[in-house]
Amino acid sequence: MPHTLSAKKRLRQNIKHRDANRARISDLRTHIKKVRTAAAALQGVRAEGGDGAAELESLNELYRLTQKKLDRAGASSLIHRNKASRLKSRLQALIKRSKA
Repeated sequence: MPHTLSAKKRLRQNIKHRDANRARISDLRTHIKKVRTAAAALQGVRAEGGDGAAELESLNELYRLTQKKLDRAGASSLIHRNKASRLKSRLQALIKRSKA
């Protein structure tokens, strides 16, 4: 346990920041899963012979929101910038495959 005042304050700040970062990471992962689920739903509709216009619009909107969250997470060093870029690239490739 910390003994000095500054070390105690640092511990309090670390706990506070850890909780905030966990929430942001969890939110980011949830959005990524939503995009993947929406892409799978679009593929299912297309496989059944439907046009999937509503699913496609929903997927595009989810991707735009997720892309924004990934950019902000990368800019604030919540995740590495290259990881944010890699995730965006993989999601975009998934969307492209779903549209085909």
